Amino acid sequence: MRVTWVSVFVDDQEHALRFYTEVLGFVTKHDVPVGEDRWVTVVSPLDPDGVELVFEPTSHPAVRQFRDALTAEGTPFNSFAVDDVSSEYERLRALGVHFTQPPTVMGETSTAVFDDTCGNLIQIHHHADQPVGDPQKGENND
Repeated sequence: MRVTWVSVFVDDQEHALRFYTEVLGFVTKHDVPVGEDRWVTVVSPLDPDGVELVFEPTSHPAVRQFRDALTAEGTPFNSFAVDDVSSEYERLRALGVHFTQPPTVMGETSTAVFDDTCGNLIQIHHHADQPVGDPQKGENND
């Protein structure tokens, strides 16, 4: 068994697609019309056959309540691994991304949290034992 799709609840699929591709750097994997909505997924360019983020519409009332409660508490909905939290924080801030938590070291893990402009807080993290570089190329920048 393995994880293939992870949902991200969004108010506007087109806005989410632009933010996640143009700002965060993900790549569109699927974009298929499904009634009033679309089946839209993105992947990391470092792992194009890896886990897909699915942009799920927030039309169900329970979804909105759940997502809004997490955001109000400052709880990230997902976490993305990065090679260097401070560098990624600076890169994203330069692109206008709003962070709710600056880079913070917690033992062997560094994290930061940003607003994805789609109703979610997303954490970026790096753990000391986490491999760095492009897994497809076998790079290791330690």
